Amino acid sequence: MKRICRTLVLVLLMAATVAAAEDDPIPSADLSGVEVLDLQTAQRIALAGNPDLAAAMSRIEQARARVNQAVAAWWPALDLGGKYSRIRRSDIAYDLIKKYPSSPGISSERTYDEGALSVRVTWLLFDGFYRSFKQQQAEFNQKTLAAAHRDSQRLLINAVAEAFLNAQLSQTNVDIAAADEKFYLSQLRDAQNRYEVGVGPWGDVLNIKVQLNSAKTSLLLNQRQFEAAGYGLAALMGIPEAAFPKGVRLAGLDKDFKMDEAVNDPEALIQEALDRRPDIRQLEMRKKEAEAGTGQAKAPFYPKVELSGAVEGNRQGDVHLTGDDIGNTIAMSVSWNLFSGGADKARLFEARQKDREVAYSLASLRNSVAAEVRQDLALLAAAEEQVRLQRDSVELVKENRELAKNEYEAGEASLVRLNEAQRDLTTTYSRLAQALVGYHKARQKLLAATGSNLQSFIPEKELNP
Repeated sequence: MKRICRTLVLVLLMAATVAAAEDDPIPSADLSGVEVLDLQTAQRIALAGNPDLAAAMSRIEQARARVNQAVAAWWPALDLGGKYSRIRRSDIAYDLIKKYPSSPGISSERTYDEGALSVRVTWLLFDGFYRSFKQQQAEFNQKTLAAAHRDSQRLLINAVAEAFLNAQLSQTNVDIAAADEKFYLSQLRDAQNRYEVGVGPWGDVLNIKVQLNSAKTSLLLNQRQFEAAGYGLAALMGIPEAAFPKGVRLAGLDKDFKMDEAVNDPEALIQEALDRRPDIRQLEMRKKEAEAGTGQAKAPFYPKVELSGAVEGNRQGDVHLTGDDIGNTIAMSVSWNLFSGGADKARLFEARQKDREVAYSLASLRNSVAAEVRQDLALLAAAEEQVRLQRDSVELVKENRELAKNEYEAGEASLVRLNEAQRDLTTTYSRLAQALVGYHKARQKLLAATGSNLQSFIPEKELNP
């Protein structure tokens, strides 16, 4: 019996010990081999390295474990129990046992050993369909979290696009300011040469120096804005310490790209959004989860039927169990709660109201998605028109600046006119950059609104399992 007890203790200790699972490494962005970072590469790296997405995936794994827990309730429970005791009778009890000898199997010693061993099986046969709905709820919860993970990916792709385009705009403004500085440096050299040979006024030299300082100031400010924008983008991409490695540059803003054909069918895009958006699917799964919760709340109105069996052995005085010390029990029990103060009805009412709440939320989300698609379509159309106008303006202002430059160098125009033409050119280039970035942002927002921005990164079969 001692050997059996030691074995039982060892088994119980092993069962109580939770093996420490190896921690998954925290994902980090891999920029090895990347010198020029484009938008799609930044989005792909963010999907692989963003820690928030890794946390969402862990929540899905937790939900999968809850499904397994719910499935386990369908199986019978098997319990092994054992007990070993060392007992010393009191003086009164020992005197009584000597005076009135006990029946066989009960020790008459003052100090004796007692051992017990049992194996029990319990199987719940019927519980008002509670287990069925519990399993359904767990499965729908897993699908809800999977859809939430997809929606996080959708939002992350859009957030990376916005951060990347903001950084790209800052980088373009740096290039514009640098070109402005270069122009005034060239003009300063010409003005100083003309002054030294006596054909140009000192006032032109001073004026150009002022414009040059203004260009340098603009360059410094834009460099700082570009640096700040880079930190935000790096954080979204999951880059350690939110800082890009040295040598990584963003792809330049293409001012001559061809715009996509305008979409004039909002109804088709709205239907696409309703079919594709993961947040719609998330609420649909929550609706089914709430329906399963209603089924669980109905379970207490049914009886419970349970089958149980046990094999038990108990012996005093001698810890070595024999066949004569072992008995068994088989039982079937039925329990039915007839009244609980109205708690069961209240739980059922609560579950039904939760189901209604989710249904209303789903209807509201569908309306919001339709409005979002229509708004983004309007913004994209406006952005397209801005790009066309600014492209035309750049060509006009470039020609005007060249005219003013030639006239000033020929002595036919004042420096004031040249400065105005240069400022107009710098401003127009900045407006064109803003228009281009505005167009790309509007396009990315529309892709996110319809759920189509996931298609470039995730296979179709995974998007619609």
